[in-house]
Amino acid sequence: MGRFSGKKVLITGGTGGMGLAGALRIAREGGQVAITGLNDARIKLARQQLPETSRVIRSDAAVVSDIDALGAEIEKWGKIDGLWLNAGYAEIATPESITADAFNRMMNTNVRGPMLQLARLSDLLNPGASVLVTASSSVYEGAAMTSLYAATKGAVTAMVRSWASSLAERNIRANTLVPGPIETNFRHFMPEDARQQFENFVVSQVPLKRAGTADEAAAVALFLLSDDAAYVTGSQYAVDGGLIHH
Repeated sequence: MGRFSGKKVLITGGTGGMGLAGALRIAREGGQVAITGLNDARIKLARQQLPETSRVIRSDAAVVSDIDALGAEIEKWGKIDGLWLNAGYAEIATPESITADAFNRMMNTNVRGPMLQLARLSDLLNPGASVLVTASSSVYEGAAMTSLYAATKGAVTAMVRSWASSLAERNIRANTLVPGPIETNFRHFMPEDARQQFENFVVSQVPLKRAGTADEAAAVALFLLSDDAAYVTGSQYAVDGGLIHH
C-alpha cells in the first residue's frame, strides 16, 4: 500500500525530467498515471518505462483543441485525484530581442495552457484532489536574460493562489512547485558550451553548490500531490538548494 494506492494522477509535460520522475514514483507508490508529451522519441521511451496501465497522451499545452481532446481522454479514464500541470518551456533572451511571436508562443504554453487545462479538467477532479503547477525560481532571481520566462512563471504563481481559494469549496488543494536549477532543465534550450557556462553561473549562486536532480524535485511534488499535504493549499514550495532564500 503506497500513498497513491487507488489514485489516478495526470501529469502534463510528463515524458521527461521531473514530470517523468514523478510519474515513475507514483506508479511505484500504487497509483495510476497519465502523462502528456510532445516529443515522439520521449513519448516512446516513457511508454517503455511506465507500467502498461499508464496512459501516455500526445498533447500540446499551447493548442486549444489538444486541451479539449485531453479532457475527453481523461473523461474516458475516470475522475482524477491529482493534476500536476508541469508542461512548459524556457528560452532566454535579452529584453530588447523579445518579439510578439516569442511572447505569444511562451505565454500560450506556460500560462494559457495550464489555465485552460484546469478549466477543462476541473469537473474531473475528485473531492480531496490536489492540483500542482510548476513555476520557477526565475520569478524571484531577476536574471538579465529571463524576463519573458520569469513573467510567465510569475503569472502562474498568481493564478494558483486564486485557484486555491476557488477550489477550496470542493476540498481541492492548489499549490505551486518552485524548482531552482534542476539538471534536466538546462539541456533543451541552449548549445552545450553556453549551457555549461550558464549552469556553472546559476549553480555558483546556490548555497548547496549543485543543481538538483529530477527525482529531488519530484519528491516534493509528490508530497504536495498526496494526502500528506492535506492541509497545504495556496503555498509555494521552493526546491532550489536555497537559491531564492539566500
